[in-house]
Amino acid sequence: MNLRRWLRPGVGVKRWLGVAFVGLTALALAGALALRQLYRDVEIDGPAQAAISLVTLQFLPYWVRAAVLLGLGVFVFAYGSYRVVRALLGPFTESAEEPLVDLVYRRRLLARGPRIVAIGGGTGLSTLLRGLKERSANITAIVSVADDGGSSGRLREQLGIAAVGDIRNCLAALAETEPAMAKLLQYRFTEDEGNLAGHAVGNLLIAAMNAIDNGDFEEAIRHMNRVLAVRGRVVPASGTPLTLHARLRDGGLIEGQSRIARMRAIESVWLEPADVRASRDALAAIAEADLVVLGPGSLYTSVLPPLLVPEIRAALATTPALRVFACNVATQAGETEGYDLADHVEAFVAHLGPVAVDIVLANNHFAGSAPDLELGVPVKLRWPPVGAARRPRLALDDLVDPANPHHHDPELLAASLLRILQREGVPGRRLGVARSA
Repeated sequence: MNLRRWLRPGVGVKRWLGVAFVGLTALALAGALALRQLYRDVEIDGPAQAAISLVTLQFLPYWVRAAVLLGLGVFVFAYGSYRVVRALLGPFTESAEEPLVDLVYRRRLLARGPRIVAIGGGTGLSTLLRGLKERSANITAIVSVADDGGSSGRLREQLGIAAVGDIRNCLAALAETEPAMAKLLQYRFTEDEGNLAGHAVGNLLIAAMNAIDNGDFEEAIRHMNRVLAVRGRVVPASGTPLTLHARLRDGGLIEGQSRIARMRAIESVWLEPADVRASRDALAAIAEADLVVLGPGSLYTSVLPPLLVPEIRAALATTPALRVFACNVATQAGETEGYDLADHVEAFVAHLGPVAVDIVLANNHFAGSAPDLELGVPVKLRWPPVGAARRPRLALDDLVDPANPHHHDPELLAASLLRILQREGVPGRRLGVARSA
């Protein structure tokens, strides 16, 4: 155990060692006063006087005596503190994958990180969370529950619970459990495994926890956060199963998230039931946030659905937090095919209003992003016209994953968002006013 590393700034040990040292000094002074009074009240001579003189070093000059006692006291105190810390933390250091001092240091720094709310679903949200978890422990992921395909759709149809697939992905992204647990959550049964074929283990665990909590979906997700030691928390946008609807530009109406994701020329989307209640945890997190990140992810089927819950939309309009829309780095075959940056922003504003976002963050690094009609093409940086009413500000940065140029890099995206927050501050708190829609 390296004692010097325990004393570096940020660990929070030095201040309490200082407090303990002050207490010991007070005890030592009390003892010195008691001895002084003893010498005055009791006459000691002969061999006893010689012994006391030897123990108290009275045969040495005063300044030498003080230096020796001070050095001895500091050494004994430091060594005793070291042995106490080692005895208390020994059982934990034996199984830790990193030195405990580094673990404590990292967690204390993360605990002082900004309060960040990330809203969305799908692959984009879990990608963002993997980057943010290394910079703050005060993260709340508000996740869409409108999915109706695959394992989530089957569980929703059979058990009547809200969609769990996106929640599972976010729990896995923020969990601090062993890597094997993350693999277990994401394991999907194969066609050879009977009725379980297609189900992800994490989806089944959430469904089981929902049954244990007597159908209280929000409480079930709170329990999953604790069981998986999630850094931050994951909350559903609502505890009620939601159905996504879309109107196409040709007037056609489509029902169901999985079908809408394959459609082109989407004009608008909405939820049923329209008056669904939002999660209490989600509303509280938005009200207390320093930064609210919207996206990235599928625009119509992942990012917009949780924002269309009326109470979440109202909370977003009045939060004092800085609100950033993280635009995708590439279009999606189907729902955003042919979209540029302006199209993304205009669709966003059309559904939520012009004051729903302060800044739009977009990628400006296109090296290696060769067009691919199946995976999408890089989003072109056309910006809404100058006369657009109350349009948000634009921030550009290198956000693309070099190994997967159709997706964000988690580290680059998280770092860019925190630079924006550091530069812009928290507008509502800085100005002392809340925004109005």
